[in-house]
Order: sequence, then structure tokens, then C-alpha cells
Amino acid sequence: MEIIVFQEHGSGEKKIEGVQQFGQGITITRIYSIDTFLPDFIEDPGVFINENFFADLVLNYLKHPDLVCHLIELCNVKGIPVVSAGKKGGGFTPFTCCGLGKNPKLGVYGEKFGLPEYKIVFENERIAAIEVLRGAPCGATWDALQEYVGCSVEDVLTRLPRQVQYFCSADPSGFDPVSGKSPVHYAGYVHIAALKKALEEAGAIIP
Repeated sequence: MEIIVFQEHGSGEKKIEGVQQFGQGITITRIYSIDTFLPDFIEDPGVFINENFFADLVLNYLKHPDLVCHLIELCNVKGIPVVSAGKKGGGFTPFTCCGLGKNPKLGVYGEKFGLPEYKIVFENERIAAIEVLRGAPCGATWDALQEYVGCSVEDVLTRLPRQVQYFCSADPSGFDPVSGKSPVHYAGYVHIAALKKALEEAGAIIP
């Protein structure tokens, strides 16, 4: 699967690293980086975005609303699925990258990245093994698991959300006015929910 990334002032670097490290079968063929000063209003976004691109999927890490809208419109015209976490408009717009649901249009990327999924082996009241089946492209889902083999259920349920929030690359100041939660809080929530599900499937009793 070939992916193109659009970012602004390094806004996608952490997620690019995660996709390259954990996205088997995925190739980032090009990264378009916009690092120049941008005015509050961009009259002609095409000046900043090269329209001569094609891929199986576009990851949109742009921040300027005029650029975001222009890129989404381009992708719609080209028939390319686009993931724009935390943005408004067309395409796939989850609250965070780790809130992305599954969809056939997302191909291998959608199978590997999005709402987290774990597989756990639970023995003698301890976690004997834990595997990430699906996780955040920033790598937080994988990074947060380094210490949990051998831990009890209570211990991992307490510590995992804090670890995920520590590794999360989302902007903690981006509060949603409806839920009152920030992307970092949301990331902790979806990871703990996924962990509880995997523990129950492994036969653990959730307190």
C-alpha cells in the first residue's frame, strides 16, 4: 500500500516514524512538508500544495484550515481516501489517530492503525504475553507496553492510561467542547477500553 503524507512544520513526524516502524506492507512514497510562514487567510492554497500526486491513501497532518480543506477537496476529486484526525470536512476525521475505525477503503493502513486492539495471554493472575494487533500510528500503543509482562490486572489498568498519554503525540490543549476531553485523555480512554476487552477475552476478571 502506497501512502502520501502532507504535514506542516513537522506536525506529522512522530506518526510518520510510527507508520514506517509498525506498518508492514505500507510504503510512504512521499512526504510533502510545508515549513514556510502562512498567513491567517490563504487565498490560493494551490500555491502551497502540489496537485500532482496519487496514492492509495493520504494522511493529512496539515493544520491551516484553508490547506486542510483544499487537500481534502483534491483527494475527493482524485478518489483518494484521506485521513484527517482532529479535523473537519470530508474523508475520515476521527477525534484522534487512535480513534480511527475500520473501513475497507483504508486498506492495510486501516487494518494496522486506528482504535487499538490487543491480544493477551493471561496466566497465574499475571499477564504472560501481550501483543498489539492494531494501534496508534504515533507508536504510543506499542511504546506503552514495555513494562507490563508479568503485571497484575490492577497494576496494568492503573498504569497503562498514563503511559499512553505520556507517549501520545496529540495536542493536550485541543479540548473538545462537547465531551470536555482532550485528544490525550481520549487516547488513554480508548487504550484502556481495548486492554479491558483483551483481558476479558484472555479469561481475566476485571475489578
